[in-house]
Amino acid sequence: RAQLVESGGGSVQAGGSLRLSCTASGYTYSINCMGWFRQAPGTEREGVAAIYTGGGSIYYADSAKGRFTISHDKATNTVYLQMNVLKPEDTAMYYCAAGDLMEDLGKLPRKYEYNYWGQGTQVTVSS
Repeated sequence: RAQLVESGGGSVQAGGSLRLSCTASGYTYSINCMGWFRQAPGTEREGVAAIYTGGGSIYYADSAKGRFTISHDKATNTVYLQMNVLKPEDTAMYYCAAGDLMEDLGKLPRKYEYNYWGQGTQVTVSS
């Protein structure tokens, strides 16, 4: 199995920035996609961004486009989520996910497609 460890969450004022990191370890050879999800209290876990680590395809949720950037460092098996111009509605627990996915061109992968999940890191944006 692979293990995912996130870091980088915290509290920030609206308009600020945070960078989340997620490092995969263990059995990572089958991983071809890493992504970020978020879940606010009382809501469903929703996809934010994903990157296919081999081909480089990147997908964003509409809420993330233009403000968030996902990237991947192959040397360290780490995926990053740079979040700029944060809004109070971005407040949530952010989860890293990874797996061996079949790319559905043009579509952000859904949560059931991923094999591995991190424990989550809290992001709080105050107005």
